[in-house]
Amino acid sequence: MAFKTILTVTGTHRGDNDIKLAASLCAEVDAHLSVLAVTLAAPPPIGDYAAPMSDAWMEERRADLERLDTRTAEVTRVLAGAAISADVTNAYPEMAWADEIIGRRARYADLTFVGPDLLSGGTLRDKTIEGALFSSGKPMLLSSEGSKPTLRPRKVMVAWDSRIEASRAVREAIDILKAADDVHLVLVDPLEGEGRQGDEPGADVATYLARHGAKVTVDRLPSSGQKVADVLKRHASDMSAELIVMGAYGHSRLREKIFGGVTKSILEDVSIPVLMAR
Repeated sequence: MAFKTILTVTGTHRGDNDIKLAASLCAEVDAHLSVLAVTLAAPPPIGDYAAPMSDAWMEERRADLERLDTRTAEVTRVLAGAAISADVTNAYPEMAWADEIIGRRARYADLTFVGPDLLSGGTLRDKTIEGALFSSGKPMLLSSEGSKPTLRPRKVMVAWDSRIEASRAVREAIDILKAADDVHLVLVDPLEGEGRQGDEPGADVATYLARHGAKVTVDRLPSSGQKVADVLKRHASDMSAELIVMGAYGHSRLREKIFGGVTKSILEDVSIPVLMAR
């Protein structure tokens, strides 16, 4: 699909690198940039200490809102000279509802961009990723420090496991894939057979992509006792991929948090820009 609106999220203590990277992505594909400045609000005090703490809580809220207004104005100034259309809004949600608030905002964009400033850590990072993946119905692009995000990559690696999440990611990235010079469809330890990945794993989705004009190569790789995420990341590096396309959370979030998983491992080390969808 065409990306005509890109959302990025910034906190009050973040730099402007994510904003500038998002603006460059918008300029690359002639898209509108939407920026959401967010401060996470502390919940109101309850119980025996509510009364004596209420003044301090109100003062904290006042200071938070002042910082949020200041950050909103700063971002507006940064974008004032940009050669793209843009809007800047803000939100002050309680932590428990932040992912839902961010996800709702992301529903009105084609893509949420999470850049190195936000990806460096913290609760806002987690809430943005959860909101984008679970509450927006739209894809997310992650890019860490040192990587070069682009929506017009020449070499793309697709992590394919035949799950609906991977299918969704491929569909969301279809314009990127058909415009790329080289698309590698990668399957790790593929399972043959009906109800698994077919008699020839990867062939069906490769045919689907070829009909869209994508130049596809199918790579079936053994894990050889290594983590699937490590195999994928190494292969992406070996082929000099500029973008990884993959589905997110094929298992439940709880299971991935407890036992680990490909999504979790990729999120912990985004050495190459990743487009995720669920």
